[in-house]
Amino acid sequence: MMGEIGDVFDGLSDPRRVNGQQHSLHDILVIALCTLLCGGATCTDMALFGRAKREFLESFLKLERGIPSHDTFSQVFRLLDPEEFHTWFLGFMRQFAQGCRGVVALDGKTLRRSYDRAEGASPLHLVNAWVAEQRLALGQLAVAGKSNEITAIPQLLKLLSLAGTVVTADAMHCPRQVAQQVVGQSADYVLALKGNQGTLHDDVRLFLEDPATPVAEATQVNKGHGRVETRTASVSADVAWLQEIHHWPGLQAVTLPTACRFRDGRTSLETRYYLLSQPFAPERFNDTVRSHWGIENELHWRLDWYSTRTRLGTGRDIVRPTWPCYGKWP
Repeated sequence: MMGEIGDVFDGLSDPRRVNGQQHSLHDILVIALCTLLCGGATCTDMALFGRAKREFLESFLKLERGIPSHDTFSQVFRLLDPEEFHTWFLGFMRQFAQGCRGVVALDGKTLRRSYDRAEGASPLHLVNAWVAEQRLALGQLAVAGKSNEITAIPQLLKLLSLAGTVVTADAMHCPRQVAQQVVGQSADYVLALKGNQGTLHDDVRLFLEDPATPVAEATQVNKGHGRVETRTASVSADVAWLQEIHHWPGLQAVTLPTACRFRDGRTSLETRYYLLSQPFAPERFNDTVRSHWGIENELHWRLDWYSTRTRLGTGRDIVRPTWPCYGKWP
C-alpha cells in the first residue's frame, strides 16, 4: 500500500539540478507525507521522522544515500512548482477518496491569526470537505471570504469522488445547484434549510409543525461536559406535493430535529429543518447530523489551536508529546 501511495509522485518533475539529486525525489516526498500524517509540520520533523523510522521506511523505499537532511527537504519544497505538485497530489486524494464512505461534511473556516496587518491582506478563508469516519480533510479550497463560499463549494465537489457518501452542509451551503451536483455525483445529501431559500423554508416549517403530518420519530439522549442533551428527529417522506411546487433536485424527505439542552440549571430549545435526498430513518439522521459537527470539533478547532501556538512560538513544545510514532525524543 505504501508503494501505491508513492507511485502518485512518480510523474512529478524534479526541480533540482542533476548534481544536487543525491536523494530520490520519490523518497523525499513519501517521507514528508508520512511525517505529516503522523503530526509533523516542519522540515526538521521530516528529517527526524526519517531517522527514527528508517527501518520501516527501508521496507518500501530505496534510501540509497540514507535519510535526507532537513536542508534537503527545505530545498526541495522551495523549488517545487506549487501548481504541478497540487495536480499530482489531487491524484493521490482521488485514489484515496474512492474508498471513503459515510458522511462528508462541507463548511468554511477563516484561519485564526492569518490576517496580515503589515500588508493589509485579508485573512485566509478555506472551504473544507471533511470525511467524518476517516477523520480526514478530503479537499480544501482557499476563497476570498464567506461571500464566495457558495461559488467555491461546487468547485470543491468536482475534485471529490462522492459515490456512496452522504454530503452534509449548513444552510449557507444549501443552494439548489449544490443539491443537483451532489445527486449527479451519485451521493446523497442532508442539507440544513433556513430562510435563505424563501418560500421553501416556510412550506417545510408549516408542514412539519402540523400535528397531522405523518412522521417517523426517534430520540437520543447524550450526557457530557456538564450538560444533558435530548435530540428528537421527525422525518417525513410525504413530500410529493412539495416537489410539485419547488422542484428541488433529488428531494425525498424533510426533517425537523429538535435539541433540548439542560446545563447549569437552564434549559434551551433549538429547532432546525433539513432537506434529505433519501428518507433516512430518524436514528440514522441523528447520527449523520452529529457526524457533521466533527468538522468543527476535529478540524476547525485544531486549525485554530495550531495556528495560535505556532504564532506564539510554542507550537513545537506542545505538539511534540502527541506524536507517539516517533518513540523517545532525543
